[in-house]
Amino acid sequence: MCGRYASSRSPEDLAEEFEVVDPRLGRELPPDYNVAPTKEVYAVMDRVPRPEKGREEGADDARDPVRQLRVLRWGLVPSWAKDPGIGSRMINARMETVADKPAYRRAFAARRCLLPADGYFEWYPTEQKGKSGKPLKQPFYIHPSDDRVMAMAGLYEIWKDPTRDEDDPERFRWTCTVLTTDAPDDLGRIHDRMPLLVAPERRDAWLDPATPKDDLPGLLQLLEPAQQTGLVAHPVSTAVGNVRNNGPELLEPLPLEETLPVEETLL
Repeated sequence: MCGRYASSRSPEDLAEEFEVVDPRLGRELPPDYNVAPTKEVYAVMDRVPRPEKGREEGADDARDPVRQLRVLRWGLVPSWAKDPGIGSRMINARMETVADKPAYRRAFAARRCLLPADGYFEWYPTEQKGKSGKPLKQPFYIHPSDDRVMAMAGLYEIWKDPTRDEDDPERFRWTCTVLTTDAPDDLGRIHDRMPLLVAPERRDAWLDPATPKDDLPGLLQLLEPAQQTGLVAHPVSTAVGNVRNNGPELLEPLPLEETLPVEETLL
């Protein structure tokens, strides 16, 4: 799974990287080195703009999708959900079932997005036992070797809060989830799941909300498991396990003598 990641780029940098032409932020997020479920995150998407108020929709209106950068909450809430709390359990969507599961299939069909990240964290269970008798886990930070921004494949939904008034700006809740797949190689020894990434040349196709239904199965072929995109991993401090800790020091390689016992091949 992908349960924590880092996202420190500014909205200006993200707008340039992802060719955003219509920022819809509302507010700017501070750099976050310990993004956890239910936190607010940046998301890139293509959406068709609505006609201007007071103007009839006509031939002169631009109806092509435009690239937007928005702030969403991590943890997808389906449009039909009665309780938005379900989002905390829907931070990841499995590639193998995303096109069929009721919670994700509508979003997969028309509401795909990119979630920018510096890298992500996974925990490796060691042979050392804690007080509870369970194995202690060593966190690893997994990131591009050239420090480029990662574009994690995601889905988003818009949930309408029935308890709020029509004109309440908080009536619509925008949420998202990260797509994951099996991690069978070296990174798979750290964790058995990993996020799916979208290469720059495939972003337009992935984000296109007008993809015909017959072409939807081919969308998954645009995605690349993280292990195929030049990522590297190094152990980091267990401080990242506490969401209250947040700073660039969480990404720093942990000195070998401070690392919990792990396989030598992981170091």
